[in-house]
Amino acid sequence: MSTTTDEAAQLLLAAWTGTTRIDGLPLRCRPAHLDQGYAIQDALLIATGETLAGYKIAATSVAGQQHIGITHPITGGLLNSQIRSPGAQVSLSGNQMCAAEAEFVFEFKARVPPRSTQYSRVEVLQAVSALRLGIEIPDSRLSGFEGAGAPQLVADNACAHLFILGQAVASGWRQHDLAAQRVALCVDGDESAVGYGADALGDPRDALVWFVNHLSSRGKMIEPGQFVTTGVCAGPVTVKPGQSVIARFDGYGEVNLTLTGDD
Repeated sequence: MSTTTDEAAQLLLAAWTGTTRIDGLPLRCRPAHLDQGYAIQDALLIATGETLAGYKIAATSVAGQQHIGITHPITGGLLNSQIRSPGAQVSLSGNQMCAAEAEFVFEFKARVPPRSTQYSRVEVLQAVSALRLGIEIPDSRLSGFEGAGAPQLVADNACAHLFILGQAVASGWRQHDLAAQRVALCVDGDESAVGYGADALGDPRDALVWFVNHLSSRGKMIEPGQFVTTGVCAGPVTVKPGQSVIARFDGYGEVNLTLTGDD
């Protein structure tokens, strides 16, 4: 690990643990391209000393890309401490993004090691144990994250913050057209956004395959029990403390949370 990579990771970690913001990484350790951004992200996740529960794909939809000012997907890690159960009370205290996103989640039963050839959809889905439902509450350690650029957002762990991991979908989803699956994000009982599985790179399964091959190209693997959340399908929706949020996935179920302003 280079000195600049470690410095950037430590600055982001300090902002993360101190719930503070930085105006961007100093030029001496600011990533100039995505590879440098992912190297800093890797160092940041290691520096937390925590276990990785899964991964997130950010900016798989046009709305998601516009929300953080980039034009392509990026990925980050989700730690055990960032995972919440349905019905949880989630604090927005200090959260500058104040957004909620409904997402399809794939849980893995088998290790998917890195290799030189691309994984096919069939191979990836064979390693999946369940389709689950989720809501992401993102945030960034970078003030003015909209203009930070992709390499810095990657370094900042792709705006990973909190994730509500819902139940597994009953058997049969493998035969369904997930691209056509309707998703609604409801705030205080009203539908604030409606989307479809196609919002996630055309199909959540295609987003998942893209992620597996992306991770493989970086020499990394998915472990059994880890999950991948494939990006926003309804939203992102701006939210505030005191609101209740429900993500409804037609025919599959729902995930809910309540937002507070307390830590």
